[in-house]
Amino acid sequence: MIRYKEEKEAKKEAFRKYLESSGVLDALTKVLVALYEQNEKPSSALEFVQQKLGGPTASEYEKLQAEISDLQTKYNELLAKHQHTCKELQELKNPDSSPSSAKETVDGEPLKDEV
Repeated sequence: MIRYKEEKEAKKEAFRKYLESSGVLDALTKVLVALYEQNEKPSSALEFVQQKLGGPTASEYEKLQAEISDLQTKYNELLAKHQHTCKELQELKNPDSSPSSAKETVDGEPLKDEV
């Protein structure tokens, strides 16, 4: 039981050192001090922290999500158009192998042109 507690404390200490060496503790401390020093506390402390750490606000995030959706739709449309154009190009390069240039058959017999 003692060994388990020692291992747990060692993990906590290693994690604390990691946060300190990567600058996370300093950044969080500065943001929390800035929040503490606000004369008028913001309505959302979480949004304040996010904004101070460089993250988007909730409305900015929603706009970015909408932009991602629009761009994904445009990408899908362009990809489909590109694939269709590639198929047309391939058919123009190889007119003999394209199904649209071959005459349809019924029971293996070529269809007769009607005049």
